[in-house]
Amino acid sequence: MDTTVTSFSELLRRRTRRAGGSATGDGLLHDLAAGTCDVADVADLLGQYAFVYDALERAAERMADHPVAAPFVQPQLTRMPAIRADLEYLVGPDWPELVCPLPATTAYVRRLNEVAATWPGGFVAHHYTRYLGDVSGCRAISTVLGDRFGFETNGVLFWICEQVADPAAFADTYREQLDRAPWDAAEQERVIAEVERAHALDRRLLAELEALRAPVPVAASPSARVVPIRR
Repeated sequence: MDTTVTSFSELLRRRTRRAGGSATGDGLLHDLAAGTCDVADVADLLGQYAFVYDALERAAERMADHPVAAPFVQPQLTRMPAIRADLEYLVGPDWPELVCPLPATTAYVRRLNEVAATWPGGFVAHHYTRYLGDVSGCRAISTVLGDRFGFETNGVLFWICEQVADPAAFADTYREQLDRAPWDAAEQERVIAEVERAHALDRRLLAELEALRAPVPVAASPSARVVPIRR
């Protein structure tokens, strides 16, 4: 009889692996990773993520002293300064007045405000969903976008994650922290369900952006400055 005990981090990975993938919105992600997007797509995505990361990082400030959540609150993961700098470069200094949240973004932020600042497990679920993926895959995207548009740092700071020197070591440490969290089986199930919900919220955001995308011109100008979606 197999008596192997599956760690919580591995259980979480297995149970939510398919939750992050969806045909809806995959076109935007595929084009981003392949470098076949337009610079407007980069600005539009960052514009929506500005609302998401602002809510999550405000929650991190409130959770910084909680014994369960505190190990996950790491200053080097903070993405808002990079998002602000990228949007200022791509759109201009008045980007906060030009960017408005899509309905899906508003729903995502509402959920973050409901759970991430009051429930440690909910905070960790959303933190895991965003930051572990950022650190694991963003540098490759920064290289692709840099080649596509001639960006060095400006315009791709969000994807560089330069303060995490070793992404693989970071991911290992993060999973160890998940395994040390003092959650019983019922709480682990709640966290897994919230990760699935976070993935669903992100998919909806991406799908709404995908629906609003314009076809990429054959000779798109890498230096074009764009204004994100207005409502």
